[in-house]
This record gives sequence, C-alpha cells and structure tokens, in this order.
Amino acid sequence: MNYTNKYMYDLKKWTKNVTKKTFFKYLFLPQFKLVYLKRKCEKKRKYFKFVTLLFKYIYKHYQIKYNIEIPSETVIGKGFKIAHIGGIVVNSKVLIGDNVTILNGVLIGYEPRGIRKGTPTIKNNVWIGSNAAIVGNIEIGNNVLIAPNAFVNFNVPDNSIVIGNPAKIIKKENAVKDYITVNI
Repeated sequence: MNYTNKYMYDLKKWTKNVTKKTFFKYLFLPQFKLVYLKRKCEKKRKYFKFVTLLFKYIYKHYQIKYNIEIPSETVIGKGFKIAHIGGIVVNSKVLIGDNVTILNGVLIGYEPRGIRKGTPTIKNNVWIGSNAAIVGNIEIGNNVLIAPNAFVNFNVPDNSIVIGNPAKIIKKENAVKDYITVNI
C-alpha cells in the first residue's frame, strides 16, 4: 500500500494489515484517534480554513478528555505511537523524528534557563517509557530507549539505553529491539 498520509504510517505501528477496514477499527482506539486528529490539524487547507478550525476544536476536546497535551504545531515524523494515554505533555517547539513511541506520563519540555535553554530534538526509532522527563536543548539520537522514570537533560548518542534518575547511558546496539517496530 502506498502511504501518502502520515497517519497511515502511524496505523502501521498498531497493525501490519493496513486497510480502510482496519483504519476505521483503530479510529475507536483513543491513542490512535488522538494522533489521527493531530495529523488532520497539521494539514494546511488553503480554501477550507473552517475545516482546519473544526479539526483543531475536536482535537482540543480529545486532548482534554485523554489528558494529553501535544500541540498541533509540534513537528512529529511518521510512525508516531502513543502506547498508553494520560499525563503526556509535549512542548510545541519539540522536534520528534520517525517511528517514536511514548507511554503515559511523559514530559518533553522546555528548559527556561542555563546552557540547555530550549527544547529537545528526538531523532528516529526512539521508545520513551512511562513518566520519563526529557528537557532542554538536547538531542536524543537514533535507536534510543529511555527507561521509565528517567530524567534526561543531556545529549544521548545513537544506540543507547538511558536509565535512572539521575540518568546514565548504557551503549547497546539494537536498544529498541522488541520495543518498537522499525520497519515502517
């Protein structure tokens, strides 16, 4: 199947059988519904601005309902998955790459002062565990697993596991193996 929309890549994170039937089935799953609505808000409609406003209103409703704050302006690559809903906060200036999975309680935010003033950049094939906090002008590399409850305010190299608070890095090839699907 030729995917022209990012949400079809997002759906592939849930099921290998991507059809219209499975799309409508997964649209009832709150995590996928929220990501789908975010993708609809990303589209720029030159002539039908009312449709964009309608999608943003519906998206805001579900953000409140599911306790997830991911602004529609946040740049997120294809294959994004919210594995568990609730308590997720992402700053609007964060850059998230392809094939990223986040769980409940995750904070990806802004550091207001110091040498790391700014927001994170998260590259491809990253898994972020429950209640992890990632803050500051830092870069999370490719193929990184951030363990639950980790506090990350430093750059993380490719092929790593980040664990603990204060966090420490463990180098490991295939760090996200069996955690996320990388063949989107």
